Amino acid sequence: MPETAPPGTQTLARGLAVIRAVASGATDLRSLVERTGLGRSTAHRLVQLLVSEGYLRSGRDGYTLGPTLIELGFQALHGSPLPVVARPVLEELAEQLRDTVHLAVRDGGSVLYLDKLPGSRGAEMRSRIGHRMPLTRTGVGMALLLDSAPEWRELYLAETPVEPGRVHPEDLDAFLGRMREYAEAGVAMDLEDNEPGIRCVAAPIRDATGAIAGAISVSATRPYMPAARMRGLNRVVGRAAQQVSAGLGYREH
Repeated sequence: MPETAPPGTQTLARGLAVIRAVASGATDLRSLVERTGLGRSTAHRLVQLLVSEGYLRSGRDGYTLGPTLIELGFQALHGSPLPVVARPVLEELAEQLRDTVHLAVRDGGSVLYLDKLPGSRGAEMRSRIGHRMPLTRTGVGMALLLDSAPEWRELYLAETPVEPGRVHPEDLDAFLGRMREYAEAGVAMDLEDNEPGIRCVAAPIRDATGAIAGAISVSATRPYMPAARMRGLNRVVGRAAQQVSAGLGYREH
């Protein structure tokens, strides 16, 4: 629940809190009350309304997100030009390389996947459309951060487990060194930072203003992503990102 909802919006804020709680795993009234801090009767009334409007479902497995959210989600996705412009380029990459191809944007402090074309070889990856991942642990996340050097240190520390002694200065220094290299090259690499055995090459997409608006990545299991191939993919993925950027109005100077 927001601490200070604008006047007259408290009921809306509570309803949104209920939806977010269900999205994060609350499946019954008790867990909803615990996660939102709402009274039981208030939570129950909000759930009834949200179910009747299709924002939630109520079934054998408890509460789940409803069809209205799916409908609105697709409308939001296709209301952005990025997925539409990028799709043909993603399909060409996937057909050419046979690896998993992702399209993602930065949403606050995380990566949000907008599209995914699974590869035809290797293991299935846990990424999925609408899923969020850390910025500093994923190839697309690091690509999205190439212009944001002042944030690198803070984001890395925020996304690293806070167990005592877990973050060593050399780990942070190594990450910052990698980011400087990636920023100079214009591409980023996930060297199994996020998922054991999964590597990827990623490049940023820029809009008409030159700002980073998204990122493309090509991912595969380690046997299909030796270091030499990753270096070779830098140009391929970078060129694909440039195609999408041109479709958004970006022009290199």
